[in-house]
Amino acid sequence: MNIHSAARMLTVSAFALLGAVSAIAPATAADSHRHDAHAAVLKLDEGARWQTDAALRTGMESIRGAVAHALPEVHGGRFSAAQYQALGDSVEQQVGYIVQNCKLEPAADEVLHAVIAEIGKGVEVIAGRAGGAEREQGVVHLVGALDAYASHFDHPGWKALETGH
Repeated sequence: MNIHSAARMLTVSAFALLGAVSAIAPATAADSHRHDAHAAVLKLDEGARWQTDAALRTGMESIRGAVAHALPEVHGGRFSAAQYQALGDSVEQQVGYIVQNCKLEPAADEVLHAVIAEIGKGVEVIAGRAGGAEREQGVVHLVGALDAYASHFDHPGWKALETGH
């Protein structure tokens, strides 16, 4: 198994696990007597953004760069199915890198899981695995996930994407 296959398997596993947790969350939320089970949520660290590490910053910058590069063609309706697949693959590879290398404190890691879950939802649409959704909407979802990351994590030098909207 090469490094790309291993990274992809790790990423798919991370998305599957996060999906399973998200699917379970509504059932556990309905049980008012179970306070120990909850889905990862976006929240601040007592009003401040969470600290990041080098691996998280590197992976998120790569995801941001890939999305920024794609946006003009996506908006122009000129992004091909192969380009969407390549973008999804690139984002999955970076998520795999983050999952494998990022070491955050548990509370920050829980918030990161919420961001990664949102990235995963965008990748599912981009890759054409979300029936009935236009692939362009997956890119829009990724932009929202990147904005959520920037709002909740202290990433020096982070620049919001110029979406033209």
